[in-house]
Amino acid sequence: QARKTLLVPTPRLRTGLFNRIVPPPGATKEILRRCATSQGVRDYSVPVGLEGKAQVDLVVVGSVAVSEKGWRIGKGEGYADMEYAMMVSMGAVQEDTPVVTIVHDCQVLDIAEELVDDHDLTVDYILTPTRTIQTNCKRPKPQGIMWHKASSTFIQMLGKIPILKTLRCREKQAGKDVTLQDEHPALANTNRAAISNKKVTAANTQPRAAPSSAPVRQPHVENNPVNPKLEGSDTVTTVYVGNLPGSLRVSELKSALRELQVMPAGLDWQGAQHRAFLHYRDQGTAHRAVSSLQGLSLGGNALRAELAKSQRSKG
Repeated sequence: QARKTLLVPTPRLRTGLFNRIVPPPGATKEILRRCATSQGVRDYSVPVGLEGKAQVDLVVVGSVAVSEKGWRIGKGEGYADMEYAMMVSMGAVQEDTPVVTIVHDCQVLDIAEELVDDHDLTVDYILTPTRTIQTNCKRPKPQGIMWHKASSTFIQMLGKIPILKTLRCREKQAGKDVTLQDEHPALANTNRAAISNKKVTAANTQPRAAPSSAPVRQPHVENNPVNPKLEGSDTVTTVYVGNLPGSLRVSELKSALRELQVMPAGLDWQGAQHRAFLHYRDQGTAHRAVSSLQGLSLGGNALRAELAKSQRSKG
């Protein structure tokens, strides 16, 4: 109604960075309301890519929690941080572009500074039903994609989001270092060691699952293209992993297993039952997998891991 231009992030960034909403001429208030829905974005918008020369004057982000200092916690997938970093890269935002979050009063909390990383987006204003808070946050906002800090989840995104791959190619051609964390051997080894120590510590604080939680079953093995098949092995050691969140994908579990250096030779995924079975040729690796996975948080759930009741032969 105020004739502002509204850009909305393309869902999951699958087809681009933004969609610009373009209401039809003479749009009524009812049609304008429809434009602001997901269906309206599909019906009344045009895509805006990296070459779109968009200029953003105000950024509005969602938050799970936010502090009066301007530190923000999102849903944990990193899309808001990545979208802002991509806007920086394409020149759509400047250092003084205000960032606003809209939350309920109960979401304004104290957040420990150690939870905020360099790639996390901070906010300048917090709007609640009862207050407008100016944070006066001095912490610098992300200055683009930090490729060298790219996590395994981000690397998975890189394979699914064409515009992210395009941005990386552009920045590489411009002479920027776009080497990923796993491509830096020293960084990758340090990261794996830190993850392993963290998960083992978490395992010591988690109650052991009851033996009955690992059901006896004949494993149906999913062959992994980057690992040898189980064919030809006399025995396998099977690890039961339970309490998997319903939203978790098998690729995300495999990524965590690679980071922990306990990748199995075969994996039986049963996401609908919130569990998986990992099949190892080497018993030592299987025991390390149990220690590393027990208590590991994936998708907000603390995993349960133990040796399956029965170790079966492949035949």
